[in-house]
Amino acid sequence: MYYDMTTVRYVESELEIEVGLTFSCSRLEMAADKLYKEKKIRGFCHLSTGQEAIATGIEHAISKEDAVITAYRCHGFAYLRGSTVKAVIAELLGRKDGIAFGKGGSMHMFCKGFYGGNGIVGAQVPVGAGIAFAMKYQGMKNTCFALYGDGAANQGQVFEAYNMAKLWDIPAVFACENNKYGMGTAASRASALTEYYKRGQYIPGIKVNGMDVLAVKKASAFAREYTTSGNGPLVMEFVTYRYGGHSMSDPGTTYRTRDEIQTMRSTQDPIQGLRKVILEWGVLAEEELKQVDKEARAAVDKEVAEAETSPPPDADMKTLFADIYVPGSEPKWMRGRTAEETYYY
Repeated sequence: MYYDMTTVRYVESELEIEVGLTFSCSRLEMAADKLYKEKKIRGFCHLSTGQEAIATGIEHAISKEDAVITAYRCHGFAYLRGSTVKAVIAELLGRKDGIAFGKGGSMHMFCKGFYGGNGIVGAQVPVGAGIAFAMKYQGMKNTCFALYGDGAANQGQVFEAYNMAKLWDIPAVFACENNKYGMGTAASRASALTEYYKRGQYIPGIKVNGMDVLAVKKASAFAREYTTSGNGPLVMEFVTYRYGGHSMSDPGTTYRTRDEIQTMRSTQDPIQGLRKVILEWGVLAEEELKQVDKEARAAVDKEVAEAETSPPPDADMKTLFADIYVPGSEPKWMRGRTAEETYYY
């Protein structure tokens, strides 16, 4: 089954909401890009510019009781699942008001219904299967989207998760964000089978135009309905593209041409595609659409400025050792880097 924009129609109110949030996700990543280049964000920083349609489409197809877990390209997912621009940017800056209080950074963001931001390649897939298993065990009619990149698709643990999920008919959606490159390696050089939606073998698969927010939403709604109806897991492939490098330290032009990137921007851009549909369907006029963009820009800029004024995390042992254990299950003490740094709960 294949989903693209020609198969989908929506009511106007849904489109207005989606375009605003898609604009905000894009502005969020642009702000992160700027702050990194100003050396205000340090360490790892993986942006999803070009892939905004996936997070926006999924979020509008599921409920807050459903779960999402993904890899390190996670800023948009964290924001849409319930965080704020301020909390995401503050986390990138290592500040106290960050979503993980400045202790997680770019790759480790969490909120209710969102289980990260995970830095180990492919490790989130079996965890996602476990979340979905817990949902079934507790009698919940919900699903978990476990997202991973094409670079992680060859991991053995991915196929182990497939197997267990199908054996127990776990309501999990295994979704590959195929952006064509695993770090600097083209998918065709790393995978014998690049049609990732076929990787499930005994699990049905869907291929989706991941540059099309409406197609993503429609396909994700189907995936949620399928997995929560007792049919077991589903494999999805979102065919997408990242405009930037693997991370901010990667220029992204040594293993692909500038012409390739520009062609994707000019012909497949998810935001421009959504703009075009909104105008063609008469959902908003040109000036109204510009106003939505202007409001999204102003809202993001305001929260970014607030994040920059956030103080650093408290430099005390209590803050350092918080959030490691479930409250009530802590050990009597934990040792830090030295015996003198031992913290007693």
